[in-house]
This record gives sequence, C-alpha cells and structure tokens, in this order.
Amino acid sequence: MSPTPADEAIDFEQVTSFDRDEFLARAEIIGKVAEEGAVEADTRRDVSDRLVQTIKNAQIPDLWKPKRYGGLDTDIRTYYDIIRTVARHNMVAGWLTYFFSIHEVWVSYMSPEGRDELLSGGELIGDVLAPVGRVEKDGEGYRIYGQWNFASGVRHCGWIGLGGVAQMPDGDAPEYCIFAVPVAECEIIDNWDTLGLRGTGSHGVSPNGAYVPQHRVLQASRVFGSGAPMGGEFDASEPMYRMPFLPFFASAFTAVSLGGAERMVSEFKERTATRTRVFTGGTSAATSGPMPAVMARLQMQLIEMEGLADRYNSILEGWLENNQTTNTDEEKALMYALRGQMARGGVAIATEASQALGAMALFKGDPVEMFTRDLMTIGAHASHLYEDAMSVYGGTVFGGAAHPVW
Repeated sequence: MSPTPADEAIDFEQVTSFDRDEFLARAEIIGKVAEEGAVEADTRRDVSDRLVQTIKNAQIPDLWKPKRYGGLDTDIRTYYDIIRTVARHNMVAGWLTYFFSIHEVWVSYMSPEGRDELLSGGELIGDVLAPVGRVEKDGEGYRIYGQWNFASGVRHCGWIGLGGVAQMPDGDAPEYCIFAVPVAECEIIDNWDTLGLRGTGSHGVSPNGAYVPQHRVLQASRVFGSGAPMGGEFDASEPMYRMPFLPFFASAFTAVSLGGAERMVSEFKERTATRTRVFTGGTSAATSGPMPAVMARLQMQLIEMEGLADRYNSILEGWLENNQTTNTDEEKALMYALRGQMARGGVAIATEASQALGAMALFKGDPVEMFTRDLMTIGAHASHLYEDAMSVYGGTVFGGAAHPVW
C-alpha cells in the first residue's frame, strides 16, 4: 500500500491469488477511509469517489468473478469477515463492499458473450432485481421501460441489471429475467433521501426504452432454478457455480448487520465504562443501576447473531462441498428466516443501546446515532424482512411453498 493524501484513494499492490490476512487488512483500510468521510457521505446521500476507488484498488470486485476474468477464488468465511470488518467501521461501506463484489455472481450466470461484455471492462455493476418495469420485444432484443428504485452506488457503476418479465424466444410463457443496461443509457433519479444507509447513493434509475440485445438477458428463473449458467463454457469447479444462487447471493446482508451491531455493542461498552450519572450523585454507570444488565443483554444478542451467522455459513459450505446447486423450499426458506432473525437482532441491539446511552449519543453524526439509523434501515430490506421470513419458513415446515424470490 502506498501513502496517499487524505483526499485521494488508497492504492494497493495488485495480487493474482487470494490471501485471507491481506484482504482482512484491506477491509480495515476501506472501513477507516469510509469512517473518515461518513458524515459527508450521509449529508450528500452518496458515496465518495475516494471510497469507491479505494474499494476498486483493493480488488474487492474481483473476489467472486470467475478466474478467467481475474477472479481471486475467495472463501465463504473470509468473504463474510471482510464485509463484517468494513461494516464495523461504517455500514455504508460494508454495504457497498458487499454489492460491488456480489453482483458479479449473477453476471457469471449469463451467456458467455454477456459475461465477456460485462466482466472484461473492469466497470462496477449495480442491480435492482425486482421485476417492476415493462419489457417489449424489439427485433432480436428488447426495450425496457419504467423506474427501478434502490440502485445502490449507481452513479459509480458502468452497468446495471434490471429485473423484468418477458417471453423468451424458446420459452412457453413469460419468465423472470435480468436485463443488463449501460448506466450511461439510464436516467438517474435523485430520490435517495432516507433514514439510514444514506451514503450508499441508492437512487432510482429509468432506462427510458434502452435496447438490450439477447446476449445481455439473463434468464434468471431458469438458471437459478437449475443451478447452471447459460450457454456452457464455465468452470464447474468454481465456487459460485456449486451453491444455490439466492442463499449465497443474499448471505452478506447479515455480515453488514453483524458488523454494525458489533460496533454498537463496542460503543456502549466504552461509553458506559467512563459514564457517570449526574442525577444519582455521580455514580458509575458501569457498576450501578441498570447498565450492567443492558451490557449483558447486548452481548448475548451479539453472540446469538454470531451463532446464526455461523449456522448460515456452515449450510453454504455444506452445499459447496457437495456441489448442491438447488435446494428444497424448506431449505431456501430456512436461509430466509436466518437472515430475518439476524437483521432483527441488529435492530434490537441498536435501539436498546442508543436508548440506554441517553441523549448525548443522539446528536447528528455521532457514531451511535448513525449506526442506529443504518441498522434500522438494513432491517427493512426485502431479503430479510422478519415477519415475511418467519411466515414463509413456518409454512414450508408444513409443506408450503418458499418465497418466489427470497
């Protein structure tokens, strides 16, 4: 790593193989860069060029690419720890470190021509996978219309995948697909003004009838259901092709929550250790009153989250070892429920810690104030909505269907 001025991106030596210690060290640096600019990013509602370039320089987008495109063949546990480490410093950066690396996975399921076009240029890839737009056939390709919201980091991406439903030439009925569009052909709609995760710059996009050739269409419902990418020409030994897509793709949402929850517990411990209660004659908050019990509850909740994360990753590792690329409805729903339970734990830690620390922790820009907002916001993401996840999982135990996406 080269020394740089405070307003420039951090540079790293480029590597061709993965090393756990090296990438965990890079994660610490990314997190610190993000923490330095956290208030500015929150105010601007967007990620800084410095942080994005630091993430790129650290080769984060290479972590899950196929090897032929410069992929580094990371492992599930280290990847999870990378995201958690960044998020402990700054949840926005954890979110983007996750997104700027995991989006390459769905691209890896595209046709060989599509993979080549999107993965060979070194541009960041965004997505909004919800099928909310309109798709029209146009010759050999398609035109897509509508507005997709929640496009994290879109201003800094070269490509974006947009979910839609269309009839494919060899299909019997309309099916769910992902349409890859150059961001330069989209209108970016400045509508990201939220409670938390403000620095992710998750604005809306409208492709305004952009043309998408057939090779840039991922027939998602087919390939995720079969566990095999389109068009062949892939290395079946690579890890992204040896697990069910969705549970792996959504796995590190919980790493962002866990990193944020860990920071909240740390902040509570450090502040309570030196805090005195003026209304009780200057007594120590750490040794009197309710704060020791709060500390214990927060620690227990964090340990529970860690245990759930371990269970989740162990299941992924089992599928990987057995080359299991599809799963039953109950297996899929269990992963949804584990994510929901972890997200709820992060929200619980944030609200209890911030309330117990009192008003001095709630000023704008205080880490407690920011992490509380971010944990509450990530808890509302569709991939792990608690009530939905519990309802779906409980239903599958009795033979019901899994969620159509999550």
